[in-house]
Amino acid sequence: MLDNEKILQETIAILSEMTADWDTGFSGGIGPQTGIIADLAFESIDVVQLVGAIEERFGKRGLPFEEILIKDGNYVDEIKVSEIADFLAKHLK
Repeated sequence: MLDNEKILQETIAILSEMTADWDTGFSGGIGPQTGIIADLAFESIDVVQLVGAIEERFGKRGLPFEEILIKDGNYVDEIKVSEIADFLAKHLK
């Protein structure tokens, strides 16, 4: 059973792996308040790859990522690592 801390750690691990060779200009470790767009320089294709990596890591396909990617019919401007982890905690249990 995955607890919230384990989900957060796994989410950070995925993001660290994805951005290991990127020149984002972001210094310091990825944490709960890290923004994937502002801090890690994610673009839309990177978000798609992140969704795939999360689904593969947790062995669960078809998660309703639109819940955190779209607000009021528009794509969000930012997603914090903690928001991704909270979303996963809700849908993986």
